[in-house]
Amino acid sequence: MQLDTRAQTLLKALVERYIADGQPVGSRALSQISGLELSPATIRNVMVDLEHMGFVTSPHTSAGRVPTPLGYRVFVDQLLTVQVIDEAALESRLQSRIFSTPPQKIIANAAQVLSSLSQFAGVVMTARQESSFQQLEFLRLSEKRILLVVVTPSKEVHNRLLLTDVDYSPSQLVQAANYLNQNFGGLSFDDARLRITTELRQLRDDMSRLMQAAVEAGSDAMAEHADDVVISGERNLLNVADLSSNMTSLRKLFDMFEQKTGLMQLLDMSSKATGVQIFIGGESNLVPMDEMSVVTAPYAVNGKIVGTLGVIGPTRMAYERVIPIVDITAKLLSNALSH
Repeated sequence: MQLDTRAQTLLKALVERYIADGQPVGSRALSQISGLELSPATIRNVMVDLEHMGFVTSPHTSAGRVPTPLGYRVFVDQLLTVQVIDEAALESRLQSRIFSTPPQKIIANAAQVLSSLSQFAGVVMTARQESSFQQLEFLRLSEKRILLVVVTPSKEVHNRLLLTDVDYSPSQLVQAANYLNQNFGGLSFDDARLRITTELRQLRDDMSRLMQAAVEAGSDAMAEHADDVVISGERNLLNVADLSSNMTSLRKLFDMFEQKTGLMQLLDMSSKATGVQIFIGGESNLVPMDEMSVVTAPYAVNGKIVGTLGVIGPTRMAYERVIPIVDITAKLLSNALSH
């Protein structure tokens, strides 16, 4: 649906005023803030048209109007004037918190920066790490109890307890570890599992079972330590009346943070697109609340997109300010992880 210039100007003014103060916007107020030399009666007629097209709605019969999800969508896609942010100044502000730290800390700091700058919740979907190992070691703890030590290509160390049917000697454990490291080191656990199934038939069954158990346990250990989504500033949303006005809204809000499934779907979808994406409550089943919006952008490592970050806040957020914050933080995070 195409809007003429007059209708676009009035819709833009209405959304901006509603975002600023959260109150329905009347025709008289629009005549004062829109910059158009129109009478309140003419503005009322345009508002009726916008309401019929689904861009605005009246919460009460005598009140002014508020934007609908469709109205917000037209606003952010066509009418929004993005705020110019001094990228150099923002980079300087973020540098001490993002750069020169381990990757896991960089991710957590990025979420905190997004939260502190937006005053909402910052979220980062972590880079998906390949479930692979560089080295495995076995340590005999007692009869039929073995500690598996997994060293990843990035030098992370994970431990897992194995309970076996056979009491393996220390020499057998060294032999098994050496065989795995020499023949399968650097492979993903899935690839190693497939090769072990086909290549170890010539070994004694109990040694084959030990290696299979090690690969299964190593894969489980890696999965346990993978935190797919890092969220910072959830409590900020408790101060947003639009999101915390009733118990039903609060329950939906914290169910999303606790379960993370829908949030992962949304962030994963965003990672397949380029640039900033805006998900508005009420227009997408991925956003659990009509009053919520999520602004996202993908980030990359050495040119390859590996994850998504963003800001979760009310539909009534200052998009012109949040969008460049998300965009620039994604670029800074990409640079930090690439270096």
